[in-house]
Amino acid sequence: MSTTKLDGLSLLLVEDEPLLRRQLAAQLERQGADVTAADSLAAARQWLKDGQFDFALLDVNLPDGLGPDLLREKAFPGATSVIVMTAQGGVAGAVEAMRLGAVDYLTKPFDPEELPLVIARARQMRSRVRLEEQKSGDTAQAARVFVFGRSLANVETQLEKIIQADTRMQTQLSPVLIQGETGTGKTTVARWLHQRGPRAAQPFVEVNCSALPDTLAESELFGHERGAFTDARTARIGLFEAANGGTLFLDELPSLSPALQAKVLKAIEENRIRRLGGSREIAVDARIVAATNRDLKELIAVGQFREDLYHRLDLYRIQIPPLRERGRDTVMLAEVLLGQLCKKQHLPAKRLSASGKQRLLACRWPGNVRELEHELERAIVFEGGAELNLEQLQTPIDPNKTAAHTDWLNPNFHFPPEGFVLDDAMAVLIGRALQQTGNNVSAAARLLGVSRDFLRYRLGGNKSDSALGE
Repeated sequence: MSTTKLDGLSLLLVEDEPLLRRQLAAQLERQGADVTAADSLAAARQWLKDGQFDFALLDVNLPDGLGPDLLREKAFPGATSVIVMTAQGGVAGAVEAMRLGAVDYLTKPFDPEELPLVIARARQMRSRVRLEEQKSGDTAQAARVFVFGRSLANVETQLEKIIQADTRMQTQLSPVLIQGETGTGKTTVARWLHQRGPRAAQPFVEVNCSALPDTLAESELFGHERGAFTDARTARIGLFEAANGGTLFLDELPSLSPALQAKVLKAIEENRIRRLGGSREIAVDARIVAATNRDLKELIAVGQFREDLYHRLDLYRIQIPPLRERGRDTVMLAEVLLGQLCKKQHLPAKRLSASGKQRLLACRWPGNVRELEHELERAIVFEGGAELNLEQLQTPIDPNKTAAHTDWLNPNFHFPPEGFVLDDAMAVLIGRALQQTGNNVSAAARLLGVSRDFLRYRLGGNKSDSALGE
C-alpha cells in the first residue's frame, strides 16, 4: 500500500467498537494525523463544540443514535470533510449521509491501510472545490462577456428561457445539448447555465468523456460496489450520484461506447442508475448537459452514436457559432481576455493597437477562443510596450476589406435555371485550396475556414496525411 502522508491534519474518529477504533487511530497516527477519538454522538458533539477538525471519520450506527444526525444538525463546520463508515447492508444510510454533505464512505470490513488513501482523495477533492470556488468568484462576470456579445444575443436569450423553465420545474430538469467547434466555449456556456439556474448552490460535475478509458468509464459514471472488479476494495459512488441535485456536464459524449451510451440514455429517462456490480437501482436527479464538436447525425449514420439518445438530448439545443462568425465581438472578447491574462502574468494592463485589432478581425481563428487566448498571451510575453500589434498573426491588413473577404465571388454570377449542385462546388473549392497549398491538408483547411477533420471527411478519407501533406 502507498504510504500516503497525512502530516498536520486533525481528524475526529467517531466509532463505538473499541478494537476497530484503536486500529484506525493507530494507522492514521502512523501517517502523521492528529486523531481525536469519540465513541458516541454525545462525545462527538462535545469535541466538535470545543475544536476544529480537517476531517471526520463517522460511523453510521452509534449507541445513542445515527452518525448522519450530526450532518443533519450541521454540527460539522464547513471546513470539515466527513467520511462515513457503514456495515454491509447499511449502504442506504451512507448514501443518505452523502446527500447531507459527506464526501465519501467505506463499507465495513475494510483494510485500515486503505484509510489514508481515502482521506488523501477527500483532501484533493476539497482542494479542487476550493480552487473552483475561487475561480468562479474571480471570473463569473468575465465569463459572461467571454461567451456572449451582440453576435450571440440569440444564444443568451435561449439560455435565459431555459433557466426560466428550470426555475418552474426545480427537479428532473430536461437535458441540454450544446454543439460547436472545439474551443468555442461550450464548457463556459454549461457553467453559465448552471451558475445562473436554480441549482447554482449544488455541484457542477464536469466529465471529459474522451478522456475516460473504456474499462473505467462505467465505474466513473455510475460507481461500483465493493468486489465489482479486481481492484474494487471499497464501494464508490459514480459521477451521476456525485452530481445529484446539481448538473452533470458530459463533454464529448460521442466518445463513449454505444453500450455505455445506452446506459446513459436509461439514466436520463428513468432518473435512476445502478452501480457496477450492484443489484439495486438508485434514484438520482442530475441535470444533464451534453456537448460535442461533431455532427451527431453523421455519427448516427455510421453507427457511432445512438439515435434514441440523440432524440432524448435534442430538446434544448444550443449552437455556439465559431469565433470567425462573431464579427466585432471578437475585439470585445479579446479585450476582456487581455485584462485577465495581464493579471495572470503579473503585468500592467495592455491594450490592442488599431493594427492589432485589424489583424485580429482578419484572422479565421480555426482554434476559436482557445487559440485567441493563446495568441494574446504570446503577445503579452513577447511584445513590449503598452499596445499589442499581434504581429505574430502575420495577417495582411487591408482597411478596405473585412474578415469576410467576399470579393472572390463574381458579382455577375447567376444560378442556372436547372439548379446548382452545392457538393460539386465544394469539391471545386477544396481542389483549388489543395492545389494552392501543394496538397497540404492543414493549410488548405485554414484557407477554407474549416477543420482538418472536416476536410478529410469531404475527401472521403481515402487519402492519407502522408499523401496529402501535413
